Amino acid sequence: MNMEFKRRLPIPKDIKEMFPINEKYKAMREKKVAEIEDILAGRKDKFILLIGPCSADNEDAVLDYLSRLRKVQDKVEEKICIIPRVYTNKPRTTGMGYKGMLHQPDPTMNEDMLRGIVTIRETYIRAMEETDFFCADEMLYPEQYRYLSDLLVYIAVGARSVENQSHRLTASGLDIPVGMKNPTSGDLSVMMNSITAAQGSHTFIYRNWEVVSRGNPYAHAILRGHTNKRGQSIPNYHYEDLKIVCDMYNKEGLANPAVIVDVNHANSGKKYMEQIRIAKEVLQSKSLSEDINKIVKGLMIESYIEDGSQPIDGCVYGQSITDPCLGWEKTEKLIYSLADQL
Repeated sequence: MNMEFKRRLPIPKDIKEMFPINEKYKAMREKKVAEIEDILAGRKDKFILLIGPCSADNEDAVLDYLSRLRKVQDKVEEKICIIPRVYTNKPRTTGMGYKGMLHQPDPTMNEDMLRGIVTIRETYIRAMEETDFFCADEMLYPEQYRYLSDLLVYIAVGARSVENQSHRLTASGLDIPVGMKNPTSGDLSVMMNSITAAQGSHTFIYRNWEVVSRGNPYAHAILRGHTNKRGQSIPNYHYEDLKIVCDMYNKEGLANPAVIVDVNHANSGKKYMEQIRIAKEVLQSKSLSEDINKIVKGLMIESYIEDGSQPIDGCVYGQSITDPCLGWEKTEKLIYSLADQL
């Protein structure tokens, strides 16, 4: 093969034994997963907010951000369920550039995926112990999930991965909710097919085992906009778009119809300040249609401590080194505004 086999990585069981969690936090995680499932199924009237940095590039800055977020969550907990997005994998269209904490736990150093696995687990444990938050991540590598299966409460399958059979079938075997994004082409039927696959039972190969999944009834849609053949961003968060997805869900007859609207990416054209307006527009659409109100369960927002973004070698604490994000002051104000609107 045209590759170098650098080293054999420890199996997930060994990493979990090196960095364990106690029974208290296991119970807390199960309770949080159940709450998210209840919201997606319509059994609980709360609104999900998946919010956090585009990429978790600095452990201390991420924990600082989460500690601020915890204080806000405590004030809006009757209306909003906050799930911090602590994304440790970054899909790259060309394969070049910073690929996230898994590859480079220190963005200024060479890739070290073993150190990345350990750093990610340590970060999620710190989040749990210091802020009582359990986090969401993107499933870029399906095999990696086992290293974190006792810590995460939500997984997203990205726009570049959602057509991949390995991602779809792995999602069908997870015991936490999984959001399936529309692909970069914008074809909503691809997204719906991915949800159908994730909700079904399958036999497939996973981590050198032949496995049989039971199906994930909490697999659902994430709308993130798309890019046309001219490279222009085309949003899909408007009232009319949401009605189309409602109709598609009705036609497919899937379990627990649910939509999360990603207010950044192609929905905002990566103009991070637009996230504020888009978030409020989605809530306005919920107020105008009972069907939309039932199906739209939350938002995904990219937010960090400082507004905007910087180069990988930048020195601004708490500012994104990938896509630009809302800073903390605007984030805090937005969350309170959304709670008032709900």
